[in-house]
Amino acid sequence: VEEALRRGPTNNRARESRLRAVASQNRFVAGRRASSQSLLDRDLQETHVPNFKRYRVPGAMYFFTVVTHERRPILTTDLGRACLREALAAEQARATFDLFAIVLLPDHVHCIWLPPPGDSDYSTRWGKIKEGFTRRFLAGGGAEGATTGNRARHRERAVWQHRFWEHMVRDEDDLERCVSYIHWNPVKHGLVGRVKDYPWSSFQRFVDSGDYDVDWGSGATCPDVPGAEWE
Repeated sequence: VEEALRRGPTNNRARESRLRAVASQNRFVAGRRASSQSLLDRDLQETHVPNFKRYRVPGAMYFFTVVTHERRPILTTDLGRACLREALAAEQARATFDLFAIVLLPDHVHCIWLPPPGDSDYSTRWGKIKEGFTRRFLAGGGAEGATTGNRARHRERAVWQHRFWEHMVRDEDDLERCVSYIHWNPVKHGLVGRVKDYPWSSFQRFVDSGDYDVDWGSGATCPDVPGAEWE
């Protein structure tokens, strides 16, 4: 996941082209050109307000929460991060999408995707990412959780919770709220005291592109995204 956080979307020119094409179908078009920088490694100051008006929001960006089975803390282990990195890369190669923002917690992932124009088949993508992670995780010596009769009947491994939670990003304000929620999440869960200290999120990428001050998040409460802490 570290490499993907540094690398971000697979092709900056393609990302710009898709952003322009999808934005033309939607009324939410910001005034400035979208950043060519991409996103995935790594305290809300009132004087350090993130700048999201530079992004075009097409109405086809999706916020996801994906949770491990029994909320087992396997994702930030060395094995978990490697398996997720490889599963994401394999699925992006099969069916491209841009990983706009992400945070990797021990037992869940929050992220925002930008799929190609007209493509909303995120369910298939998440299914294959989960399958790819599970295959690699078990092959690498990872253990699954307690299974159930229903899982056994369907030959499902006890690694991920069924399904996921999704939310379509409505506009630039909603995008700002969702991205802020993602980057604040490690503080919310008591994993770090400052946003900038958490290693497995896209926060530093947003700092580098000028959307956040490096000390963003100090001394205030993060905006809520109802339903994001999906069980």
